Amino acid sequence: MTDNLTDHHQSTRGEPRVAIVTCADLPDLEPDDRLLLAPLAARGIAATVAAWDDPAADWAAYDLVVLRSPWDYALRRDEFVAWADTVPRLVNPADVVRWNTDKRYLDELAAAHVPTVPTGWVAPGEPWTPPATGEHVIKPAVSAGSQDTGRYDLADPEHRELALAHLRRLSDAGRVAMVQPYLTAVDTAGETALLFLAGPDGLAFSHAIRKGPMLTGPDLGPDGLYKAEEITPRTATPAQLAVAERVLAAVPGGTRRLLYARVDLIPGPDGAPVLVELELTEPSLFLGYADGAPEQLADAVVTHLARLPRPR
Repeated sequence: MTDNLTDHHQSTRGEPRVAIVTCADLPDLEPDDRLLLAPLAARGIAATVAAWDDPAADWAAYDLVVLRSPWDYALRRDEFVAWADTVPRLVNPADVVRWNTDKRYLDELAAAHVPTVPTGWVAPGEPWTPPATGEHVIKPAVSAGSQDTGRYDLADPEHRELALAHLRRLSDAGRVAMVQPYLTAVDTAGETALLFLAGPDGLAFSHAIRKGPMLTGPDLGPDGLYKAEEITPRTATPAQLAVAERVLAAVPGGTRRLLYARVDLIPGPDGAPVLVELELTEPSLFLGYADGAPEQLADAVVTHLARLPRPR
């Protein structure tokens, strides 16, 4: 069990105990997630940080287990979702984790008339003929932190070869690939992430941020646990909020069970927002970019603690 943040981990008899789930590469959490610890302590909640695959972790001993940064799961998804199935009082819940960690959920949302980026899928071993023109994004259906993601101008012969090589790498690794048109509006407008946190009546909008464009060209191999992001606060528009509400309304099982949700949008060709990803498993919540957001997430934890039976 990782326990480096001892100033926040001193459990007192009767205090609710919450596990904050990370990965071995981030034993002390990301700086943004550390902002949650003091508000939890102020609410009388004893927090412990542990990697999801720590064999010494006794997950059943916690009143709530909160997923935050298990970002190394992408190459071990089967193991990760099997682990989630064994964890009592996990948020977000294990069935949500199973559904949301494979981006083929986008097809379900599109079928529910949610505006999404058009997406094609290439299973391992399937042939793929690149479109003749246009910029496209290739990435695995199971990924985190923009790993193994590349942008290709398919009118460029070199890019076509690199795109085919990217597909072969994913296929050889037994991974389903997804191919999407590159939405050029991201180069100027950026991507908008809308953050929702649990309240007494279910998920409520908290804040929004802008992510600058990240994909500059082809994927050339591993480059770390996640790609660096350019983040600034942003005011969500009514159109963005309306699309986000449509996205959340289509989540299987409803959203009252969720501790958090992040809806990532980019303007489509007509300028209207379209869904890029719905992050329900381990999203960065950008707590440091909105006043009161760490406290709001701590209150969301309190809300979920009140709903769940305490372990004996």
